[in-house]
Amino acid sequence: MPRPLGELEDAVMTRVWKWNRPVTVREVLEDLQQERSIAYTTVMTVLDNLHQKGWVRREAEGRAYRYEAVSTRAAYAAALMNDAWSQSDNPAAALVAFFGMMSDEQRQALRDAVRIVQGPDRPEQQEEREDPEAPQGENPGSMADRGGR
Repeated sequence: MPRPLGELEDAVMTRVWKWNRPVTVREVLEDLQQERSIAYTTVMTVLDNLHQKGWVRREAEGRAYRYEAVSTRAAYAAALMNDAWSQSDNPAAALVAFFGMMSDEQRQALRDAVRIVQGPDRPEQQEEREDPEAPQGENPGSMADRGGR
C-alpha cells in the first residue's frame, strides 16, 4: 500500500497526472511557480524522491530527465481507500459510514462503477439468482437436493 503523498509531492504528481505525458523539472517548476515560490532544485529533489518511491519513471534526455507517472491518480486514490477500509475492525460499518458521507453525485458514480465492475446484467443471470423470498443462506435448489422438507 502506498503511503499518502506529502503536500508538495501531491502538487507535483497532480501536474504529472494532469499532463499525462513525460515532463521535465522545468515544466513542473514553471507551473508550480504560478502558485508559490519554489526553487528548481526543490522540484528536482521531489521528482527524484517520487522516482525512488516508484511513483514516476524517468528517461534521460540530454543532461536532464523526463518523468512519467507509473500509475493513474484513480489507482492511487483506490489504493488509499482500500488501505483505509482494510484497516477497519468492521469493514461493513466503515462502508456504510463512508456511503453516508457521499453526495448524491458520488452515490450515482458508485452505482455506475458497480455496474461496470459487474458487467451487463444478462437475462440468464437474472434467472440464476436466488429467490428473494428464500431464507438467507439457502439456495432454492438446495432443499430439493436434500429431498425437500
